[in-house]
Amino acid sequence: MHRGCDVAAGVATAVVGGLVLALVPAAAAGQAGPADEFVPVTDAMLQDPAPGDWLTWRRTTDGWGYSPLDQIDTGNVGGLRLAWTRALAAGSQQGTPLAYGGVLYMPNPNDVIQAIDAVTGDLRWEYRRELPEDINDYVNGASTNRNIAIYGNRIIDTGADNYLYALDAETGRLAWETEILDYLINPARHSSGPIVAGGKAISGRSCRPHGGPEACVITAHDAETGEEVWRRRLVPAPGEPGDETWGGVPYEERVHVGSWMAPSYDPELNLVYVGTSVTSPAPKFLLGGVGNSYLYHNSTLALHGDTGEIVWYYQHLNDHWDLDHPFERLLVDTAVAPDPAAVSWINPRLERGAVRRVLTGIPGKTGVVYTLDRETGEFLWARPTVTQNVISDIDGATGDVTENAELIFGAEGQQVLACPSWFGGKDWEAGAYSPRTNAMYMPLRNTCARMLATRDAEIHYALAVRNEFAPGTDQLGTVQAISAETGATAWLHEQRAATMSLVATGGGLVFGGDVNGRFRAFDDETGEVLWEINLGSPVTGFPITYAVDGRQYVAVSTGTAGTASGFIRLTPELRPSAGNNLFVFGLP
Repeated sequence: MHRGCDVAAGVATAVVGGLVLALVPAAAAGQAGPADEFVPVTDAMLQDPAPGDWLTWRRTTDGWGYSPLDQIDTGNVGGLRLAWTRALAAGSQQGTPLAYGGVLYMPNPNDVIQAIDAVTGDLRWEYRRELPEDINDYVNGASTNRNIAIYGNRIIDTGADNYLYALDAETGRLAWETEILDYLINPARHSSGPIVAGGKAISGRSCRPHGGPEACVITAHDAETGEEVWRRRLVPAPGEPGDETWGGVPYEERVHVGSWMAPSYDPELNLVYVGTSVTSPAPKFLLGGVGNSYLYHNSTLALHGDTGEIVWYYQHLNDHWDLDHPFERLLVDTAVAPDPAAVSWINPRLERGAVRRVLTGIPGKTGVVYTLDRETGEFLWARPTVTQNVISDIDGATGDVTENAELIFGAEGQQVLACPSWFGGKDWEAGAYSPRTNAMYMPLRNTCARMLATRDAEIHYALAVRNEFAPGTDQLGTVQAISAETGATAWLHEQRAATMSLVATGGGLVFGGDVNGRFRAFDDETGEVLWEINLGSPVTGFPITYAVDGRQYVAVSTGTAGTASGFIRLTPELRPSAGNNLFVFGLP
């Protein structure tokens, strides 16, 4: 086991100029006194958090990225001012803070977690996990740490060393740790942390090709003890359902079907919804042939919360171009009445206007919106947003997707122009849903890529790629507001810089940033930009809003991230810095 270190140690002393001074450790700085007793977080609180709290990755397990707070609204957002800022640890920075009890719990790169006073920005404690020196030899890009979970009095995270671990929320001390995978044998990249659903910490991972199929798993652990409850492989073994879809490919070569973003959860149905990624290699002629579907890559899986059993699945794309589909699933109850003028593919059996429990959003890099019945997986409707040419048709009656035959690789050295590029369309940067407007707000990009099929052993997707703008535009970034009921676009914002993650609020606002460091507030009904500030570096973190003592704050972080760097190369005249920082704003 790799033990973590914590700074919540005893008080030391030092002699300065003949005076004996007490040195207060970071863990004690600004710490709440005995009167502010920590209230353990329960399942009920996770499903219905207090308005001022942000208790899981997208605030609630339905994936909305929505807060009901409305103190900051369309009328006064122009008065937002910086409340405080704090530097973050070095590395790939894509963090989402949790807000609870007047504290922000912030995941930093490289398994650094900080508890920060949410009003003043003072550090309460910091945990730095001791990682093996050779970790990056086995887990490439191990520094990303997008999100953490809170349950009881524990902060829970997945470590770069392939452990699940928990910290005492009041002190930062390591409470327990459980090995998920031996990184020397089945290495996986834990770029996203868990959510807690029904008392279980549920997490996915990006499985490295050399980790084999046993690394491609969704796991559930008891959130109080760390004991494993269930494990679901994303690649079927010989003799299991789905084995036949691999066309006889040896089991040990069925690799890279990962689930590297956080799942969603419906407590009434007790279903966990996870999305999956492309195979390695991506071109299927290099596997068992183009006629196989290779389950369960690029799919939505609905897993039974107690057992991990696959209740239903839907495959969004038989992927030859690294167009992963692991992103946030929005769980919404809405009337379903797709507008034929806006929606390309519609189930002919739909009872128009009937209220359904749906799973919706943009789950993959294609930028296509999919709406499914979240109880059964039935296809309801789908539509493209940005330019895409990899899907030629979706059968509305069955949901079966037909890929563009002209773009399917058949031989080494073949080149195609695929839209979007493997940066997306959409990528890990999350959209949001607002019940005020019954609309989803999505950060999207107008990209394509020249792709070359290659057997170069150094490229595990077997693709060489040159990214470019989609034809007919020089505007890389866009935010689109799309009705969850009709699928129609309510408004469209376009700009030169690539857009990043969003959050929606009860004040009629959508906050989001871009790779040029601009952080702004949109009117959720019109798309008008009501407030904007230059934070200097790409806005790579997931923004949140929270409240302490009746005052609402908006928090967001900047830094370095792979997709941000890639997009900046497409707009070389934009030259932001690359500082990892957390910014918090409030009204005067």
